Amino acid sequence: MASSSIKAVRGTRDLLPPETDLWNRVEATARAVFARYGFGEIRTPLFEETSLFARGVGEETDIVSKEMYTWEDRARAASEKAQSLTLRPENTAGVVRAYIEHKLGDTGNLQKLFYIGPMFRRERPQRGRYRQFWQIGAEVIGPPTSGAESAVRDAEVLEMLASLLDELGITGWTLSVNSVGSSTDRPRYVAALREALAPIKDQLSPDNQRRAETNPLRVLDSKEETDQALIDGLPKIADFLDAESTEHFRQVLAALDACGVPYTVNPRLVRGLDYYTRTTFEFSHSVGLGSQNALLGGGRYDGLSEMLGGPRAPGIGFAIGEDRLILTLQAQAKAASATKKLDAFIAPMGVERNAAALALAKDLRRAGLSVEVGDGGFRLKKSFEAADKVARRIVILGEDEVASEVYTVKEFATATQTKVPKAELVEALQA
Repeated sequence: MASSSIKAVRGTRDLLPPETDLWNRVEATARAVFARYGFGEIRTPLFEETSLFARGVGEETDIVSKEMYTWEDRARAASEKAQSLTLRPENTAGVVRAYIEHKLGDTGNLQKLFYIGPMFRRERPQRGRYRQFWQIGAEVIGPPTSGAESAVRDAEVLEMLASLLDELGITGWTLSVNSVGSSTDRPRYVAALREALAPIKDQLSPDNQRRAETNPLRVLDSKEETDQALIDGLPKIADFLDAESTEHFRQVLAALDACGVPYTVNPRLVRGLDYYTRTTFEFSHSVGLGSQNALLGGGRYDGLSEMLGGPRAPGIGFAIGEDRLILTLQAQAKAASATKKLDAFIAPMGVERNAAALALAKDLRRAGLSVEVGDGGFRLKKSFEAADKVARRIVILGEDEVASEVYTVKEFATATQTKVPKAELVEALQA
């Protein structure tokens, strides 16, 4: 008996031509845009010590507590200890680790670093989310004397991302921004959230009941429909910002206004990773991604270097889900292709109707419509298949239609079929 074939692991997939051409175009465009803004490429290992993510990302985050691929690397000698290693679930912590390890801050200069590569999370497979997924990301980090804390760095990163999406041809994106405050603002806000969540916790979904205890900020980020009214009534982070954080955020927004980058302030945008401070942001798109519509996100992490045992090094960064970016581009291309279809395909039923079909096409074209004419020798099924490839509608021209000058018109997008008199046909096909 033949053995079953081996397939890709669930939650992963192969990337094949011609799709890889689109991936290469996206990555080449990103590299070109990053170069114009002074970024250089960094390549970090695919796996790191588990403690890097536990300390940096946060032990109570879903990433660390539920989604990481972690294993014990057995000791090879009695003098060695086994190491806990993890496939990287994100790359900001790895970049900051490299910044510390290679003493990049000793130059005194601002470091602008970008990366492109695979990440790994044990997520539930869904549209645009895979267990091995690709990210395009960048980090701006440096000692305080380099200006890394400046609000202009935040605005520059956001303006660069807006330019990148525009150059890739992604239209209709939206930018949401917020401030989660400083390392002293955030604990005060978390305490207020815990207090507000305590009396309503039992009314929340099971995941949010757990988060209310372990990581209250993640409750704000929840997409559970049944919880939204309760979440909307929770305290807002803006009410807990100190004067310095408030001014920093004001400067970010003023710079975005000056650059003409459109945005919406979203007080619920907190991003649940432990290292975020002050500015957080998310670019979203409504095409191709379903309800989970985030294309990319990021924020400021002024205390991450110290959390990992390094010097003070304020920073800001982002990660683009490249898989989701590709889906959006493909969906936009499909939508654009659909809108470029002809207005109508005239399908004569029988070769004796060919001349009438051509005459009707002439009248419709002179009225400004784009029309293709079929052949009366086609069977009805073949006419429908040919029409669906090139036109938004099919006009069926049979013996009765020619005699009565009332045509059968089918709209492919809605699968609706109507009878249209010749006098009304142009208007119907223009709709």
